[in-house]
Amino acid sequence: QVQLVETGGGSVQAGDSLTLSCTISGRSFNPYGLGWFRQTPGKEREFVSGIIWDDGATYVASSVKDRFTASRDNAKNTMFLHMNGVKPEDTAVYFCGARQSIGALRMRSQYAYWGQGTQVTVSA
Repeated sequence: QVQLVETGGGSVQAGDSLTLSCTISGRSFNPYGLGWFRQTPGKEREFVSGIIWDDGATYVASSVKDRFTASRDNAKNTMFLHMNGVKPEDTAVYFCGARQSIGALRMRSQYAYWGQGTQVTVSA
């Protein structure tokens, strides 16, 4: 059984920084990649940032480029999303996902496992 648990969400003000964590548990689980996605009511879940688990290569959506980035701690089976200079439009539920298939991290349909999400609310 693979489980992903996100933590670190909350209410912040525009311009603040916030770090989300995603801890993965499950026997002998070795993902190809992990991704951060976000979702607001009535919209599809969109890719934010992701990381290739083995080599640490990171990818980020253009909408958050230069503000957000993913990192990982392999020893703790944890991925992070470092959010700097947050804006009200960053308000969303943030999910982490894990995939074992090789391919573009932004492809939501390729993720087999998801966490329950953590709410981030940014006030102006």
